[in-house]
Amino acid sequence: MAKGGEENKRRATRRKGISTPAKPTGSGGSQRERDIVSDDQNGQNQNHQKDDRVPNVKSKLFSDIRQIDRQFGGSTPRVPTLYWLTGLVVFSFLSLATRLYRICEPTHIVWDETHFGKMGSWYINRTFFFDVHPPLGKMMIGLFGTMTGYDGSFTFSKPGIEYGDTEYVGMRALCAMCGSCVIPLSYDIVWELTHSLTAAVLAATLILLDTGTLILSQYILLDPLLLFFIMGSTHSYLKFYSYRASPFTLKWWVWLTCTGAMLACAISVKFVGLFVVLLVGLSTIKDLWDILGDLSQNMGYIVNHFLARVVLLIVLPVVLYMVFFAIHFQVLIKSGDGDGFYSTAFQSRLIGNRLHNASMPEAFAFGSVVTIKNSAVGGGYLHSHAHLYPEGVSVMQQQVTCYHHKDFNNEWIVMKPNQMPVPEDPVELIKHNDIIRLMHKPTLRTLHSHKERAPITSRHYQVTGYGFNGSGDANDFWRIEAVDGIDTHIGTVKTVFKLIHINRNCAVTQTTKKLPKWGYEQSEVSCNPHSTDHRSLWNIEEVTDARLPNVSVAIYAPSFLQMFMESHKVMAQGNRGLKPKEDEVTSQPWQWPIDYRGQVFSGASYRVYLLGNPVIFWGNLVVLVVFSGVYIFNGMKKQRRCEELVEVKEYNEKTFSACLWLLLAWALHYLPFWTMGRVLYFHHYFPAFLFSTMFTAVVLDYLLKSLWFWFPRDVAWNLYHLGLGLVFSIAVYSFYLFHPLAYGMHGPLANNETSTMYGLKWLETWDI
Repeated sequence: MAKGGEENKRRATRRKGISTPAKPTGSGGSQRERDIVSDDQNGQNQNHQKDDRVPNVKSKLFSDIRQIDRQFGGSTPRVPTLYWLTGLVVFSFLSLATRLYRICEPTHIVWDETHFGKMGSWYINRTFFFDVHPPLGKMMIGLFGTMTGYDGSFTFSKPGIEYGDTEYVGMRALCAMCGSCVIPLSYDIVWELTHSLTAAVLAATLILLDTGTLILSQYILLDPLLLFFIMGSTHSYLKFYSYRASPFTLKWWVWLTCTGAMLACAISVKFVGLFVVLLVGLSTIKDLWDILGDLSQNMGYIVNHFLARVVLLIVLPVVLYMVFFAIHFQVLIKSGDGDGFYSTAFQSRLIGNRLHNASMPEAFAFGSVVTIKNSAVGGGYLHSHAHLYPEGVSVMQQQVTCYHHKDFNNEWIVMKPNQMPVPEDPVELIKHNDIIRLMHKPTLRTLHSHKERAPITSRHYQVTGYGFNGSGDANDFWRIEAVDGIDTHIGTVKTVFKLIHINRNCAVTQTTKKLPKWGYEQSEVSCNPHSTDHRSLWNIEEVTDARLPNVSVAIYAPSFLQMFMESHKVMAQGNRGLKPKEDEVTSQPWQWPIDYRGQVFSGASYRVYLLGNPVIFWGNLVVLVVFSGVYIFNGMKKQRRCEELVEVKEYNEKTFSACLWLLLAWALHYLPFWTMGRVLYFHHYFPAFLFSTMFTAVVLDYLLKSLWFWFPRDVAWNLYHLGLGLVFSIAVYSFYLFHPLAYGMHGPLANNETSTMYGLKWLETWDI
């Protein structure tokens, strides 16, 4: 009876959330766990007096861990304590200091500053351009440049050009400040996930001391802005989620709104921001599913939760995203180099474009001079120049290509099959199914095709410029077919047509291939036997013919929604078409986590090399492997229903939940790159790296605190601090070794004994 009563008492205590030691019978917990709990039970009264928020009976593990948390982290999750706030301030200061240190150096253009600095200048000058990324990041760069005295006059022609008197530091400072926010955000993200100050400090320290993240934050690039908004989205969502017990309060609404705004900004800088949208979306679905399963709430409550998230996590980001594009279109109103990537109607709104406020004939006739534009997304102009296809590629006749910029070499004269045009000819408008010839106005050679294969797309026929001043042969004849098939004249701008070769029955097509340097990297033009290809569709953009009456081109101006949709089609086409330039260093996704190859940012006397801190990068992989083993081991224990202390079980569940969520974030920001066919660079990995490093910090904190399971109290306490000190020491020392990667390497390369980086070229693929 005594034994039974004792057991009943123990069970009743457990139901209250208090663990008591089981007698050493069978498999009822490890001896170490029983010793821990027994040891803690002896001091429960004293602990209760110190902190009545902690259960009276605790395992020794949680007694010591909570002692650490009380010492450094505070008690309740939502109330910032002095130590938490001190850590936030310290890491904010250190991140800003490391990012702004030597921000002026080097005093020349670094890597992609040549692109994004130039685009900032175009915003300042209101000059339209084409880019594969949404506009927000570049608008921010241009705005901050204006605010800090930059006038938009610098050309940003190529890397290595000295800035001279140009006020470029302000634009770098914007990127550095956004990049510096990543560290305190990571600090609070880990705190929200674990409520462990140790894990938060570890995460912030590792990201602070990573050379790659530091380098990306110091220059005029989109990456620091993207990292800021990705981390801001993650942080806002976790803060919102932390108020799940008090929904529809002011703070709940504020953080939900912040999440939607941050998501909009992330995807408005780069489309990579879509990955954090997926992360928040999946988390929201899980959250709503849990709310649906709460049987204590009625359907009205559940619908309110659903509508709040729809409005602020879907509608708000979409509206903000479209607002950014509206600002983009309102600012960029002048003609620029990017006009040719867009439709004729789109170009008509750009001041300085030949189509802006222009008047031209509504149709064209035999004898008219025309420019012909491909109607596909991102289509170019039918173009030729006085250069031949090289020997061995195709027949050595004049090249015909597609060119995306306005040029006199885009002009063609429309002729009858066997007659040269003369000014006295009566006006005869071109109609559906007419037979025509097209003579290149600058070189007087005729558009021609024959049975020889195209230079790159071997299944197509070659298109060339042939003959001279109207002379040629039967392979110069083309039938113009309007897509709508109406037997009326072919209209300017609005009529889409095909050019069908009479002898070969193929259609003139702009292929997706680019010619090599001998073709000036312009798009290939071929004659496609499959005339259904959408890239064989063309329209007339400009007509010059004094015999024809003119109409205003303003009637073709598109609406905002039409411009918005066309911009996205052009950006998507541009992204798919991104290919590496000759001798350009690219990388593959498998290389990124192992820090296999970096990227040269600056050469010559001030060398900057984008490379992650190898100790941190490789440490992340080691920790991932260790965690996999620990997770599998705990899963086996759970499957075998091994007895476990309540606190241990709760602690494991909370920690593993945080780890798996961070792993999901890492996978969403990393794995999609394996499916992409476009050119990739090392810097694409850094959003995923941030989540990987926060995961490492959480796992290290878990492993260090687990020492209490395996060692006596005093030994575990000493090992905990020793391990923590070792991690911090290694991280700091590795940063000391590799900091010249970010702050400039001088002198000989690392393979020279006199180099400051001598002995640090741990992989042959590193260009240091």
